[in-house]
Amino acid sequence: IMVSSKEKPRDIPYGVFYIHGRRFDGYHVRFRDIARGGLRLVTPSSPEQFSLESAHQYDECYGLAFAQQLKNKDIPEGGSKAVVLVDTIGLSKGGKDFVMRKSVKAFTDTILDLVVDTEETRKEIVDFHGKKEVLYLGPDEQVIPEDINWVIQRAAKRGYDTPAAFMSSKPRAGINHKQYGVTSEGVNVYLDVALKHVLGKDPKQDSFTIKMTGGPDGDVAGNELKILHREYGDNAKIVGIADHSGCAEDPDGLNWDELLRLVTFNLSIDHFDPARLGPNGAVHKVDTESGVKARNSMHNRIEADAFVPAGGRPNTIDVHNYRHFLKADGTPSAPLIVEGANLFVTDEARQALFDDAGIAIVKDSSANKCGVITSSYEICAAMLLSEEEFFENKDQIVKEVLDKLRQLARMEAELLFREFEHYGGSLPQVSKVISDAVNSATDALAIALETFSEQDREKLLPLFRDHLPKTMADMAFDHVRERVPEQYIRNAIASCLASKLVYKEGTKFVETLPKQKLAAVALRYLEKEHEVAVLKEALEGTAMPEEEKKSILKLLDAGGARTALGIF
Repeated sequence: IMVSSKEKPRDIPYGVFYIHGRRFDGYHVRFRDIARGGLRLVTPSSPEQFSLESAHQYDECYGLAFAQQLKNKDIPEGGSKAVVLVDTIGLSKGGKDFVMRKSVKAFTDTILDLVVDTEETRKEIVDFHGKKEVLYLGPDEQVIPEDINWVIQRAAKRGYDTPAAFMSSKPRAGINHKQYGVTSEGVNVYLDVALKHVLGKDPKQDSFTIKMTGGPDGDVAGNELKILHREYGDNAKIVGIADHSGCAEDPDGLNWDELLRLVTFNLSIDHFDPARLGPNGAVHKVDTESGVKARNSMHNRIEADAFVPAGGRPNTIDVHNYRHFLKADGTPSAPLIVEGANLFVTDEARQALFDDAGIAIVKDSSANKCGVITSSYEICAAMLLSEEEFFENKDQIVKEVLDKLRQLARMEAELLFREFEHYGGSLPQVSKVISDAVNSATDALAIALETFSEQDREKLLPLFRDHLPKTMADMAFDHVRERVPEQYIRNAIASCLASKLVYKEGTKFVETLPKQKLAAVALRYLEKEHEVAVLKEALEGTAMPEEEKKSILKLLDAGGARTALGIF
């Protein structure tokens, strides 16, 4: 679909929906049978812009869905995206809003026509797929809370099995990403690990400098500022930050009290008080030509230990302009980039920055994955708990979700740098290898699970339980079979087992196993892991020198299960 003969072959989506309605055209692309991803509305302001957006609408949807697939490796849902191009040209503000809300409703109704099996739809739809389809949406650009509530109510009215889970980020029963800083919690874990591996700096002990895009009033940038100060205090120095309104820069570090004031009051960077600047600091606003130039070049000009794009336009750094990120002598203005924002740097530019200047780049599909994991937990909560049950226990559930996010981010970050240092290549290449290894193992295991006996599947169910926040599992996991679709449970077990194998044993372990043997080896691995746990517990009670005991326990933890399998 939409690929020229000169392009490299692309991964084929699992499914594509094309929906045409009055004043809109929409695509939904997904890469697994059960998939989740955002629904965004695109509303060009002129006929020329509309033509341009129309020409690359599918490519945008495909690219976003594929990026989501790489990011979704830790969760049961595969990646998907919906992009709805709406013609609002020439309409008043009220007219535009009316057409946008109607387009969301019509697009949703058509999706439900295709995935909800009723007598009426069976008469009208030719189904060559022959399988139940389980899709979940999330809000993206220009989707508002009113849309979310309507979509959920409509899914219930139309008979969707788990209507409360059909769209995430519900105002009352969701986990607000900005309020809890879920994406930034993961970004900061990758930054922490990268500073240690790339620069040899322990951010808890050593001073380091950061430049950022995205304002103090933004989700990822604002929360990252709060987390940097929470974790590292004055060791973290923000030497430059740019957003839509301008930029502020100070080689001595921008004043933390002033930055946190802007975050607290949801203010953009142009509100930074110049009186709080050091002698060499400056605030540039976009109301002047020089201010625009300073804002647009901040991410290239300012020197720092690390650059964290946490907002800004996709493809800002591309293969044509990447050299602007380098200094006159060819060395980088920052030796480390951790991508909090999606697609800020193109694939070609990432590779060029690594080849020409050795810049270590933690790719977006790794660095900012915690947002999609949170949305997946929302789906689980909507299936397992009532809205009241969730709301009454929300504080504890959110606390446990945040702990899970940091844990999942650290497991991948440690593997990312371990494999980068052992096997070479660029970090973005290694990031994709990890995503591909987990996703291909998940797919192979999901297929194999269909052939497992009910007894063997029950043995694996604790994997799904352990994946969930403890409070959620304690409250409702006894009802998982009656409340959660069987396909979802199977995918959950497969993704939990796949990520466990890859994060613990590395990508090469999984890649070298024949796909047809992967499930059998995985089962044996779990058995051996249990045996090692029993052995470790027995060892804890033995009388031997403490250092010797710690060394043996460390060896058992690192390779006991794999060694017991006899696979090296």
